[in-house]
Amino acid sequence: MNSKNLTANKAGLYTIALRMVIGWTYFSAFWRRLVLENKLDPEQAGYIGEKFNHFLPNALGIKPIIEYLVSNPDALYINMYMFTIVEAIVGLFIIFGLFTRLMSIGVFALASGILLGSGWIGTTCLDEWQIGVLGIAGGFTLFMTGSSSFSLDALLINKESAISKKKWFKYLGSGEWDLQFVNSKKFIIPFALFILGVTLFTNQVFHGGVWGKLHNKSVKPIVEISNINLSDSELNFEVYRVEGADVYGSFLIGIEVLDEESNVLKTISMKELSNFPLDKIKNHYVAKVKPGKHSMIIPLGAKADLSIDIDDIDKNEIKAVKLIDISGAEWLGEI
Repeated sequence: MNSKNLTANKAGLYTIALRMVIGWTYFSAFWRRLVLENKLDPEQAGYIGEKFNHFLPNALGIKPIIEYLVSNPDALYINMYMFTIVEAIVGLFIIFGLFTRLMSIGVFALASGILLGSGWIGTTCLDEWQIGVLGIAGGFTLFMTGSSSFSLDALLINKESAISKKKWFKYLGSGEWDLQFVNSKKFIIPFALFILGVTLFTNQVFHGGVWGKLHNKSVKPIVEISNINLSDSELNFEVYRVEGADVYGSFLIGIEVLDEESNVLKTISMKELSNFPLDKIKNHYVAKVKPGKHSMIIPLGAKADLSIDIDDIDKNEIKAVKLIDISGAEWLGEI
């Protein structure tokens, strides 16, 4: 073995733990969703499409893509299956060290999607953000090192198989780079600084983690009220949950219709909200606003139009709508 190949072999050996852990991180997504449980069934609790919907309110750069998918359940279902299969292939190939460099590009892309889509989510720590940035850095590292011992790439190289002698193999599989530019500091340092820049930028945008005041959009629920309008017999408005924990909904226990002086004209109680007519709720996405056992449930990322009967009050006096959460939080929308 010449000195170049020896160096490449050592580099791949030094990153074997990183390769195994990253591989399992992505393969385990498939394992959890289809083997341990079926989270790809839209009719079952825990459907991954609803989790994807949670990313929507504060996604960075890819919000239009997410919104299109969660607005079109059939397209979402197909993409969730494809996404899961891609994660399984990338993870498994990385674990076994087959086409390591090509799969590391997959890791980089998947981690970038996680970062941009859900890097703002995390109730007690910056878990989704950390998964994203560490995946990007890990993907780049594996791209540079490839695999060596205990990998199928190495097996193909050592047995001098026909595929390992292809010119493209060392660029998509493993082995010493022929391209001097890729081996040089002029490539590695700028790319490393780019990854650091992405890390600092997203940390600041999502959490204020570089300077200024820290913030966590996953702690307290926030529901936006918009598009308030009156018909002859109904008050119509849109609710959209944009912040709070992704693991449970906002529990709405009261809706109040107010006049100009903030006097209550009409109240929809907790009991009424738990029996709210389904035909008075028009959901926009797969995460659905719906009546629960003791309240109305608004999951993270859910958006819906609600209609309230106002035959029993003077609609000319209506000036605002107030929503009351079980936590005590209140949100006001004015006409």
